[in-house]
Amino acid sequence: MAATVVLRVAMSCQGCAGAVRRLLTSMEGVESFDVDLQEQKVTVKGNVTPEVVFQTVSRSGKKTSFWEASEAEPVPEVAPDVAPGA
Repeated sequence: MAATVVLRVAMSCQGCAGAVRRLLTSMEGVESFDVDLQEQKVTVKGNVTPEVVFQTVSRSGKKTSFWEASEAEPVPEVAPDVAPGA
């Protein structure tokens, strides 16, 4: 089953990003990945589980955490439903 895992990884330079790329390249089940140094964001797609991706990226020695849903994409505000005549 294909999954998308998004992590926040403390990367300060291209060398840090390269270390994460090397780990993901050798990981089984990964179909594609994106390492965004500026956003400190790593997105992995494939037949992987979040915990295994987390453990693999953590081996880079960089502080790693799951990207919070509220950080991923801003959700537009929606006015609450108001019953007519209320």
